[in-house]
Amino acid sequence: MGRIKPSEHERDRMLSDDELRIVWQAAERVPGPFGHYVRFLLLTATRRDEAANMTHDEISSGDWIVPADRMKGKREHIVPLSPASKAIIDGMPQLGRYVFTIAGKTPMTGFTKFKAKLDAAVLAALRKQHPEAEPLPNWRLHDLRRTARSLMSRAGINTDIAERCLGHVIRGVRGIYDRHAYYDEKKHAFEALAALVERIVNPPAHNVVPMRKELLG
Repeated sequence: MGRIKPSEHERDRMLSDDELRIVWQAAERVPGPFGHYVRFLLLTATRRDEAANMTHDEISSGDWIVPADRMKGKREHIVPLSPASKAIIDGMPQLGRYVFTIAGKTPMTGFTKFKAKLDAAVLAALRKQHPEAEPLPNWRLHDLRRTARSLMSRAGINTDIAERCLGHVIRGVRGIYDRHAYYDEKKHAFEALAALVERIVNPPAHNVVPMRKELLG
């Protein structure tokens, strides 16, 4: 058997609280829908294309119903929107059927370009703290999903419920026989995630400590 390339190893990158705060705040300075989209990815723990292709008609009574053909597990996924994630949607201009769109006719694209702009805003914020700071190392949009999952555990959310919030298929006997929707539990989980994110990105002033220089590269 050949050696596994480093790029083929499963990623385990998560954003620390300091990194998450910087990214969240820098997202405000990215023009267009991308900054709002980045925040939405974190608050809903969804994959890049699941959120990028979201349409207004997928939203019903405060829920986002992701169709099965856009889910990796090929099952419809219901995301009870927290007030924070719903506020992002409500604040987006309605230019067409897609929520996150540049011109209204197609879903948002150009992730590499917009991610570069976000990284530049992040680096500018870091260099206000330390002039020689380096960019955040090796982070991708999908790391927000992993970060959200970890934050759910930190908020005390049951493992099974957190996995269902991510749209993961529960394997084994439980997945076959337990068809309960767990809607209320998922709603609580997403609200707990949003509350924890809020505490991280907007902590009391006396709790904010600049990132140590050794953490900035």
